[in-house]
Amino acid sequence: MSLPVSILDLAGVARDQSVAEALAGTVALAQQAERTGHTRVWYAEHHNMAAIASSATSVLIAHVAAHTESIRLGAGGVMLPNHSPLTIAEQFGTLESLHPGRIDLGLGRAPGSDQNTLRALRRTHTSSDSFPQDVLELQGYLRGQSLIPGVDAYPGKGTDVPLYILGSSLFGAGLAAALGLPYAFASHFAPAALHEAIALYRREFKPSEQLAEPYVIAGYNVVAADDVSDAERQLQAIMRSRVALLLRPGVSYTDEQADQLLASPQAQHLHQMMTYTAVGTADTVAEKVTAFAEQTGADELIVAHQSPRVEERLRSVELFAKAYL
Repeated sequence: MSLPVSILDLAGVARDQSVAEALAGTVALAQQAERTGHTRVWYAEHHNMAAIASSATSVLIAHVAAHTESIRLGAGGVMLPNHSPLTIAEQFGTLESLHPGRIDLGLGRAPGSDQNTLRALRRTHTSSDSFPQDVLELQGYLRGQSLIPGVDAYPGKGTDVPLYILGSSLFGAGLAAALGLPYAFASHFAPAALHEAIALYRREFKPSEQLAEPYVIAGYNVVAADDVSDAERQLQAIMRSRVALLLRPGVSYTDEQADQLLASPQAQHLHQMMTYTAVGTADTVAEKVTAFAEQTGADELIVAHQSPRVEERLRSVELFAKAYL
């Protein structure tokens, strides 16, 4: 039996594409997800990355929600130390008021970018230290039980937007367990601690007002295409783009230079990031995803369709949904 499947959309911007075109593709992807029986689509907060257009996460969610009808939409996630809890409560309270019963709020504590950008965001290295307290403050606003006397979120108060803790380490697992919140593990790019984090979360989980039993969402990469050679070509393009994005941001590489770097020890961590990835035809991908679901015992999968171009991502979603959902 297949698990519920959701999509993580980074609103990718291809080299020869405008941001407007990429965002139109994001709408099309959510519409495709809605048609094919996916549970939700989440958007991740990143900054100072030319290839990712989801930095203003709540704005993007509002736009996509206005062009879809029923699918859940949310942040996967908002990097809470970049913001005040009150501001996020107001933003997501507004979204929930506009689109009742369709909004999720996933929360992470990373900066979502590099050190210079961290400073431009007006946060410091210690901003993440208050993450647990900030989550509780945010939750209080959304429940109408503010922890700050005389301060409420308008809109937001009493909207009870469901919270999710995102993580790639044992810290997030422990926090989600202690607060009784669902836990989403970023195994699509940080696979190392996946099984240990899930075990810790399930072992230490304490029921809460939001959640009675542990609920794990695990990330997975999918590149599904009509034939294997096309899927492998897309994977090669993905890896080439990551060389520029992660090894030396701002530097342009030819395909040959990127391939040389990918073959070097320097790029080993780029390959490790893609540990949980299925590439190939629909049936092959579905088999690998089924095996991953069994290995992790996850309650839900969130899939990142990493193909460089919008039309390729749309096809990947369609093929995978037919084979798995």
